Amino acid sequence: MYVLARWPLVPATDVPENRDREPPERDTAPASSTGLASGRPLRSAAFRWFLAGQSISMAGSVMAPVALAFGVLEVTDSAAWLSAVTTAALVPMVATLLLGGGVADRYRRDTVLCLTSLGAGITQSGVAFLLLTHQPPAFLLPLAALNGVFQGLTKPALRGIVSNLAAGRGLQQASSLLASVRNATRITGPTTAGLLTASVGGGWAIAADAASFLLAAAFFARMSLPGLPPRTEDGLTMVGELREGWSYFGSQPWIWTVTAAFAVFNAVNMGVWQILGPVIANDTIGAEGWGLVLSARGVGALLASVVMVKLTVRRPMVPALSLMTLGAVPLILLGTGANTFWLAAAALAAGAASEFFTVVWETAHNTYVPERLLSRVGAHDEFWSFVPIPVGQLSTPFLAAAFGTAAVAVTGGGVAAVAMLVPLLVPSLRRIEINRNDD
Repeated sequence: MYVLARWPLVPATDVPENRDREPPERDTAPASSTGLASGRPLRSAAFRWFLAGQSISMAGSVMAPVALAFGVLEVTDSAAWLSAVTTAALVPMVATLLLGGGVADRYRRDTVLCLTSLGAGITQSGVAFLLLTHQPPAFLLPLAALNGVFQGLTKPALRGIVSNLAAGRGLQQASSLLASVRNATRITGPTTAGLLTASVGGGWAIAADAASFLLAAAFFARMSLPGLPPRTEDGLTMVGELREGWSYFGSQPWIWTVTAAFAVFNAVNMGVWQILGPVIANDTIGAEGWGLVLSARGVGALLASVVMVKLTVRRPMVPALSLMTLGAVPLILLGTGANTFWLAAAALAAGAASEFFTVVWETAHNTYVPERLLSRVGAHDEFWSFVPIPVGQLSTPFLAAAFGTAAVAVTGGGVAAVAMLVPLLVPSLRRIEINRNDD
């Protein structure tokens, strides 16, 4: 069955205080509410429009970092300006996530995606114009900040809208199809951006990204999800709904323990892999070897997302989190000076494990979190797991200087692996079921 609107649902205050004793209640709705087939998301016109829009949007988005980096350097020849522009987008994006969760749960998610994609397309068009006309780089900062705001408003809507388009077995299939597209664009996008940048310049590559946002907005406008019920005068305000989202998030150990684990994992992984990785690779396998390792990770993620379209695991959280320990292996191998072959093999396995977890996690959220709270809970999940990343990136060089690069990489890998196993101590997490026959 497909579920396009499920209102009203049980409020967060009705959830038992101790959720460790039993698995969370499943969020269900009658199949007749939509008339769409269960387990076949591609039969839904709304999902097809969403998939097409997301495919185009992601194709542009994965090109943007390469295009922006070389475009800014082309104009300024300054790493400081590049850092300023990227930070100007990152900080507003993270700061807006929680508000975005409230907006996406309060209004129709297709409308939110259409408007934010339109806004992102307009701001990227401005960035492209500034780069192509070689304007002062300071003008890029407000546009980058606005683009970050639109990203922050977009992410929670994306976390919640799949439950409006699919249900039951279709949830995992829909998430897997989206992940397959995402991973395919991650492999082809940077190369395409590099070719465009080298041939016509970074500004034109950013213009292509802007066009992808505008085209995606047109596709999202065709989704036409049902309108939400009118709100009563005594209904919650936006602030009240944000509090409700936080209350529900805090009442679910199966969610916040995983979020806390990824806060640790992300801080360590981004610090060691993104900061120390190129440094170590420069002295061992070289830039070409490092590029091969990164590509192998993308291939692993793509393979896993394709397999997950058909693979059925009834109680997936134990294998998903256990496999995530493979994400720590490349960090440890970096510290031990492994060659390109072993690093690439470990990166491929880590990419596959990460994508397996991502599909499982999104399916579990869409299955168990009430639809009207999905975006707010997803926003908290992303916000609290993103916040420690700058801490990891800033502290890693100092730790490496004090204790040695190899020691930090190996220790970081061990910490990351342990962090992935800690949530399995929560009984309700271990008992979560998806893809049940009665869906």
